Amino acid sequence: MELLTDLNGIQTRTDQYLITKLDSLAVNDEKLLAAMRYGLLIGGKRMRPYLAHITGQSLGVSATDIDGIAAAIECIHAYSLLHDDLPAMDDDDLRRGQPTCHKAYDEATAILAGDSLQTLAFDILANHPFSPAVAEKRITLIQQLVKASGYQGMCGGQALDLAATGEQISLSQLEQLHALKTGALLEASVLMAAECAHNISTEEKQALATFAQRVGLAYQVRDDIIDITSSEEELGKPAGSDVNANKSTYPALLGLTGAQQKADDLYQQALQALASLPYNTQNLSEFATFIIERTS
Repeated sequence: MELLTDLNGIQTRTDQYLITKLDSLAVNDEKLLAAMRYGLLIGGKRMRPYLAHITGQSLGVSATDIDGIAAAIECIHAYSLLHDDLPAMDDDDLRRGQPTCHKAYDEATAILAGDSLQTLAFDILANHPFSPAVAEKRITLIQQLVKASGYQGMCGGQALDLAATGEQISLSQLEQLHALKTGALLEASVLMAAECAHNISTEEKQALATFAQRVGLAYQVRDDIIDITSSEEELGKPAGSDVNANKSTYPALLGLTGAQQKADDLYQQALQALASLPYNTQNLSEFATFIIERTS
């Protein structure tokens, strides 16, 4: 599988920013802060921060400006996982090969840790030392993250996912579900970075949005494939968990071969969107390749 350019460097950069932010918080409840740290720093590929940074690199945006965006998005992603793993949601015991937060601590603490990480995301955007030109767009960046993470985005998608469990839904319904649940935050990673760029046109933003939308869906299609083709050791959680939970998946609707073809089609559409841009998008292209080739 193709290695992503500077993935380790961006992971380390993001982790250090998050550690510094957590360390800056006054200690009110040690257990809650420990659970926040556990949920945020237990591991993960930092795909959303990576996507924000490589988009910023393509558009000539300062990495320091992207740091705040990347960290805020990762806090939202981490909070969503803490809540998704709860018994009332997906009821998972393992995440990234480690006990889920409610298993390592308890359900109430996991809920509060998720709540705290959600608000920490907006604390970061509200207070990050953006450059003057980007600081003028602070409200827009907050609005973008609100849309991607709330009812119109990730949370709405999770509600659709819960409603669809055990039900037969159409391909278009499944795509809408995942465009919100998974795709919205990936799209925000690209578009929030693009918002910081100078002299970017509406058409160029739309091409980047199309790229992100296609990659977001490809990410989920590949996730569904991995869930039934990879081992528990590779996944860091029980294999086949989506099937066992009676969730609608792309392989269930299209078959394994059809799902792989769907991922390939989305990949080609993502590359076509990038081809229309007058920037060096090599790292974005590599990211799309990574998404459809990954095995965990």
